[in-house]
Amino acid sequence: MFQDSKRDSVYFNIDHIVHSTGEQQHLLQRRKLLRSWRQLTRLQKNLMCFVMVVGVLMLAFWILVRGLFSDITRNELTFIDPNSGPLPNNAPSPEKLIDQLVVEEPSVNKRIDTIVNVKDQYEEPQKEEEEEDNKLDSYADAAAKDGLKENGKQKSLHLKEPETVEKPKTVAKGPVVFAPADNPRQKSVIKAFLHAWHGYKKFAWGHDHLKPISGGKDNWFGLGLSIVDSLDTMYIMNLKDEFQEARDWVDKHLDLNNLNDVNLFEVTIRVLGGLLTAYHFSDDPIFLDKSMELGDHLLPCFSKSPSGIPYSDVNLASRIPHSPRWSPDSSTSEVTTVQLEFRDLSRSTKLPIFEKYAANTSKIVHGLKKMDGLVPIFINPVTGKFLANSEIKLGARGDSYYEYLLKQWIQTGKTIDYLRDDYLEAIDGVSKHLVRYTGIHKWLFIGELKSGSREFFPKMDHLVCYLPGTLALGVHHGLPQHHLDLANGLLQTCYQMYALQPTFLSPEIAYFNTDATGKPDLYVLPNDAHNLLRPEFLESLFYMYQITGNTTYQDWAWNIFQAFEKYTKVANGYSSIGNVLDPQNTKPRDKMESFFLSETLKYLYLILSSDRRLLDIDKYVINSEGHPLPIYDS
Repeated sequence: MFQDSKRDSVYFNIDHIVHSTGEQQHLLQRRKLLRSWRQLTRLQKNLMCFVMVVGVLMLAFWILVRGLFSDITRNELTFIDPNSGPLPNNAPSPEKLIDQLVVEEPSVNKRIDTIVNVKDQYEEPQKEEEEEDNKLDSYADAAAKDGLKENGKQKSLHLKEPETVEKPKTVAKGPVVFAPADNPRQKSVIKAFLHAWHGYKKFAWGHDHLKPISGGKDNWFGLGLSIVDSLDTMYIMNLKDEFQEARDWVDKHLDLNNLNDVNLFEVTIRVLGGLLTAYHFSDDPIFLDKSMELGDHLLPCFSKSPSGIPYSDVNLASRIPHSPRWSPDSSTSEVTTVQLEFRDLSRSTKLPIFEKYAANTSKIVHGLKKMDGLVPIFINPVTGKFLANSEIKLGARGDSYYEYLLKQWIQTGKTIDYLRDDYLEAIDGVSKHLVRYTGIHKWLFIGELKSGSREFFPKMDHLVCYLPGTLALGVHHGLPQHHLDLANGLLQTCYQMYALQPTFLSPEIAYFNTDATGKPDLYVLPNDAHNLLRPEFLESLFYMYQITGNTTYQDWAWNIFQAFEKYTKVANGYSSIGNVLDPQNTKPRDKMESFFLSETLKYLYLILSSDRRLLDIDKYVINSEGHPLPIYDS
């Protein structure tokens, strides 16, 4: 016992001695370091402090970025709607699909159409490709089981397999030649474009939008939207120097690997559409190279969706898709307004995967239950279902779904019947549920059905003014003639939205009275009195002028152009305004959207041409951002 205690005591003392010796050594080391520090000059001390601070900041930034990606992955990719039930186990395998997009690099003098077909480059066996197609088909089959029923019986869906592209047939062979401006009105539009372009070039070059009053710049996605969106406008106007300058920027500076979140719909219609049209017009392979690269970055919105309905947003660098920050749902119009571009990308590159995913989304939506062809404005990418009882309207978040039903049918040589049938059913639904007439002048307008109650509301966005042109385009391609009556009636009302305002510029939203009580047929609320330089009415005038040859539509367009010149032109470009109701107080907003260059001025230029087929709608189908794409045989 004593020995045990003694042994313990000896052990303790040795430990203490060792510990004390260690402390002394540590103290000596500290004194040496302190002495060395004092011997340093002030400059050396400052440099060492600076290096330490930079190192700490870099470490903190790395931890923050890593946490951000972790949060995005955790919150977005594993999000499950509590009402949606378990996730389907048939989701596509995205990494494999993206890896399959590597193609040969074309030389300078080598046309892009020599790119090897993606089928020859699949690393997986043919069986894997067939399994992927089966997964895509299963989405549409699931939708069909829940969807359209009439009198208790399942409605025939006429579903077809996703298109496979063996030998794409392109109508337009570049470079395309457009005749120069042939009258003073057209030349005035060119002058307006150059005024806007020079302001953008001076103050916002390489950025998304110009702030024309302050001489500033605005970035949305960081993709030079105003440059890419304007390419085909400059080409059509024969602005060769400006087009070449923009082309060189795309080649050298359009970077798709920035850590930016972008919206699938907006980037598809503006950037992908703009690049593809520039390729078809100019035959320059750089535009197709960039188109293919962009499609590769956007594809995860489809391939990582558990339902086949794409996510609305994606990070370009990480390629992580996600829902918008404010909602788990996507806008119905957005997920159904990318098909023209993705199909054309597949046909141009001979890579079928883009078309398969985008066309399959249309098949899924086709199979969902609707209200006489009308769709709610929200849809969930996890469940693949519409948001129950959300609004039904042809304005924001609903508009271009109907437009792309018709235009996809035209793009594919009128060979996909369910697209035409869904469009026809929808127009009948519009006539049945949304069309009303004002009390005094009997102006035709298209209202909305409120969320929940589906009560009719006499409100119409300026965005709805695209519909007369779409209806006329359908009639031009053989659809019912009575659609033209609806087009003409709505066109008159849209013109009144301009003509009734003191500035001769339309508000963003108008309201209507349906009873003859002495109140005005059309009125505008102050919060809705802004004008964003939108193109939708001019788009309809373009179609009506080309189809009918009626020069009245040219005069209407010229009146609107003069109003833009008078009330929106500023020193460095054109500015959206906040108030169309008071010419003395228009409240300029200091922003010029890219669609002013891409669509508004382009449609004005085409309408005012003496050759109403300067851009032939029998050869091209025009996307929702005004970019013409070739019509195929099937």
